[in-house]
Amino acid sequence: MCLLVESIKVENRKLSNLEFHNRRLNKSRKDLFNKTDEIRLENILNIPSHLGDGIFKCRVLYDEYINKIEWREYTPRNIKFLKIVKCDKIDYSYKYSNREIFKNLLKENDCVGNCDILIIKNGRVTDTSFSNIVLFDGKEWHTPLFPLLKGTKREELLQKGLLQEKDILFDNISQYKTIKPINVMLDFEKTESLPFDSLIY
Repeated sequence: MCLLVESIKVENRKLSNLEFHNRRLNKSRKDLFNKTDEIRLENILNIPSHLGDGIFKCRVLYDEYINKIEWREYTPRNIKFLKIVKCDKIDYSYKYSNREIFKNLLKENDCVGNCDILIIKNGRVTDTSFSNIVLFDGKEWHTPLFPLLKGTKREELLQKGLLQEKDILFDNISQYKTIKPINVMLDFEKTESLPFDSLIY
């Protein structure tokens, strides 16, 4: 079985959102390997001395146990367009390190540079290749009830009451005004929203 991964934001030498990462990591270990002991990431992650201020990414690769810890510089993506891609067979309910399905969809749909894909599964809006999404209807921010993966930033924003879950059918997407990607590396308030004319059909 492919390793799973938790990608953790490190900003100014502080680890972000660890409680949500702990929950997902231990749920995955229990679901897939029947492991009931809990791993606490704050007890095993020591930020290397060479990481200065700024934003970095910590990747924790694991199966039953922690396999590898990587520390990387973070370069944000500048997404300007989302191409609509229908894929009913995709399954990414656990955060596996193998992302070939997304790489193949991007390649098949000629998405490069500042273009990403917005995946439609069984007529429902789900995720992009690298993030959950939120949509603004003029009053509220909604996030799909059936994402491909329940991201840790999505869970945090739901818990804070900043988002509402909604079953968003692709046929009803025109009721929204803007759309934006969210993940642990992106600041919800600062991330630029995309107008719906940025969608490529």
